[in-house]
Amino acid sequence: QVQLAESGGRLVHIGETLRLSCVVSGRLLNNMHTAWFRRAPGEDREFLATLQWTTNYTHYANFVKGRFTISRDAATNTVYLQMNELIPDDTSLYMCAAGPNYSPSSVAYNYWGQGTQVTVSS
Repeated sequence: QVQLAESGGRLVHIGETLRLSCVVSGRLLNNMHTAWFRRAPGEDREFLATLQWTTNYTHYANFVKGRFTISRDAATNTVYLQMNELIPDDTSLYMCAAGPNYSPSSVAYNYWGQGTQVTVSS
């Protein structure tokens, strides 16, 4: 089992930056991929970025390239999502996920955290 715990979400204003954290614990998967998704009320989960745990390879959704950055700290088993130039459309529940394969589809990830809320105020 893999456990994921997100933190760092809060109310921010347009143009501000925010860094979300996801602590990964438990029995880590071989070839594990960790990813960030978000879900706005009434919407499906939206892929943001993924990171391969061993190689540190990253992949982003086109609409966040250059604005969001996924990274990890191997010493603390923490995955981060750095978000810059936030806009109201970024308001959402941000969730961390883990799975054995790379994919932008949420169905590929077996383990999920509870999420952390980000609200961008105008």
